[in-house]
Amino acid sequence: MTASQDFRRRIEGYSLTTAEILYHLPDFPHLLQTFVWQNHDLFPQFPELKRFLDFWQETLDGPLHSVRVMHARLIRPTELKALSAEFHLH
Repeated sequence: MTASQDFRRRIEGYSLTTAEILYHLPDFPHLLQTFVWQNHDLFPQFPELKRFLDFWQETLDGPLHSVRVMHARLIRPTELKALSAEFHLH
């Protein structure tokens, strides 16, 4: 029994990546539209996102305005550590 491709990719370091893409509407270039892309990708190279953005620029009419990337290694909750002492202020 072989592991799924998704499982193999996670072992290789791929994890969930989200990109918020702002682009100009082809018929109304002064208006921006939002598109959210989400896939498993490899930090920090993001080969899947780059492949998608290349496809976008070659195939689709709406020119890109900006791309904001969210990834677990870019944004993560603060880690808490237990202290061995306690200090009181007034």
